[in-house]
Amino acid sequence: MNTTITNARIFDGERILDARTVTLDGAYIHAVGQEPSAGSTVLDAHGATLLPGLIDSHVHTSLEALRAALPFGVTTELEMQGYWTPEQRKEIAENDEIADVRSALLALMAPGGHPSQFVAELSDDHKPGGEGWAMPSVSTPEEAVAYVNARVAEGADYIKVMIEEGTVMGHPNLPVISTETLQAGVAEAHRLGKKVIAHALTLAATEQAIAVGADGLAHLFIDQPHTPQIVAAIADAGLFVTPCLAVSSSLMGNNGAALADDPRVSSQLSPQWLDTLRGSFAKYPEGDLKHVQATAAALRDAGVDILVGTDSSMPVPSHGGVAHGASVHHEMHLLVQAGFTPAEALRAATSVPARVFDLADRGRITPGARADLLLVDGDPTAHIDDSLSIRGVWRRGRRLPQPGDAGQQ
Repeated sequence: MNTTITNARIFDGERILDARTVTLDGAYIHAVGQEPSAGSTVLDAHGATLLPGLIDSHVHTSLEALRAALPFGVTTELEMQGYWTPEQRKEIAENDEIADVRSALLALMAPGGHPSQFVAELSDDHKPGGEGWAMPSVSTPEEAVAYVNARVAEGADYIKVMIEEGTVMGHPNLPVISTETLQAGVAEAHRLGKKVIAHALTLAATEQAIAVGADGLAHLFIDQPHTPQIVAAIADAGLFVTPCLAVSSSLMGNNGAALADDPRVSSQLSPQWLDTLRGSFAKYPEGDLKHVQATAAALRDAGVDILVGTDSSMPVPSHGGVAHGASVHHEMHLLVQAGFTPAEALRAATSVPARVFDLADRGRITPGARADLLLVDGDPTAHIDDSLSIRGVWRRGRRLPQPGDAGQQ
């Protein structure tokens, strides 16, 4: 038996369609614009907008976090530093009660470099390998090549590299990987058919990411305003960018308290995650979020692909201001505040990351795509705040139970 969603405004990941119906058949979208067939379960979505499931293009996640993300319509998270065994990932792929995941596994890091300073700050309960665990690292081109090969052999979907000397993160003079070593790692990743995403929070780090041939930036630089030269350099290099505006704001001492106070959010998150939203990194108070937003808009104007990402990780207020799922909606709001249209912000959380990360089966509402869907009251293509007015979430065609709907499929 299939399900047909009728009377919906349909944003297909790129634009609003003339069609008003979407038919699901098991885990996939069967048809768009087709009348319900005999025996089809019909869901009347009058007054609502149907969107592709949202994609968070920068997280550090866990089973708990994947479960927290899904009720907010985030059906896929892209892990940018973490570890998943093939067995764990198979279980995640088959579990429709949590978001799906793709992963870089563990990034290329310098000995004692970022993010080891944060691991040292956290309790042993939050350390990836428990007490006594040490970050793996690379120091030479040969080590970088071997490291990339090891991660790809373990199933990494893409490769992450850390370019971070620590100034804007409250830990200046962190060890960094040499340009020669980074170049070797990037070249090996490309030889193996993997994209490379660079952590770079300063202009100098961004310039190094460009120089070593990275494919994308996991952050925007926050230490100074953009110039025409750096915008042109990023565009000419063909990089995509995940600005992570909410976490940049957190680094500057701001928090997500307004989001936490929204009943559409507070009703879905645990007290620990609400406390985390109300916290912040507060490592770089001299920063100006408006400069970062202006950089994102300038890159958009230059034709650079912009992706929504939150950098959400663990429920720790000192690393706060963001939370899995909820902060994707905050990130879209911040993009609109920066001058993006609501439709551009929605693309940045659906079709654009799907295209950039070669996720051909999601990010669009089209026949044959996964039935990863988000139904919201109102019209987020006109008012981005409506994206949080969630009426229904589907992962592979299975509807996540919502309060008051008795778990109907």
